[in-house]
Amino acid sequence: MPEIDDPRLVSPQCHSLTPVQTIHENPWFFVRNRGGYYTIEFKTPQITILPIVEDHSIVMVRAKRPVIGDNTLELPAGGAGEAETPVIAAARELAEETGIEIREYDRFQLLPSIALLVNRIPVFPHIYQIHITQQEFDFRKKYDDEIISVECICFEDVKRMIVNGEIYVSLPIAIISRFFLQ
Repeated sequence: MPEIDDPRLVSPQCHSLTPVQTIHENPWFFVRNRGGYYTIEFKTPQITILPIVEDHSIVMVRAKRPVIGDNTLELPAGGAGEAETPVIAAARELAEETGIEIREYDRFQLLPSIALLVNRIPVFPHIYQIHITQQEFDFRKKYDDEIISVECICFEDVKRMIVNGEIYVSLPIAIISRFFLQ
């Protein structure tokens, strides 16, 4: 599957901001001061998947988010492992978070990226769209403990839920909105 030649997918984009001081580091990201701009920079590529079920529904996950005290509706997402390509990471994240296993990587279509929080998180995630069958959704396996439920939501309900604020995480809203505007 051809990848989009998008230099923004190499992060961070703020190489010229110096001096660079690492303030915090953990296994997943750095917090850095880049010439007076404080950033959160992930150590591996970030991935988000837009699973479309038979051109009528979107698969979303209800994820535990203790930091905001809520369980949010989101698209499956995560970070690539050190030895993973972004598309392999997309297939793994889809399986981990939804239980839907897709081994044909050419089914994952790379979409143009969307910036997360341009002034503080200089990340352009790899966004993949995949079309799945109702049967693939229905026969999904167990998923991560971080996920409360895996939901197949029809297009009209997704639109209503975004408008009503039931879906309120910005990256999924942006990805889904772009899909509907096509």
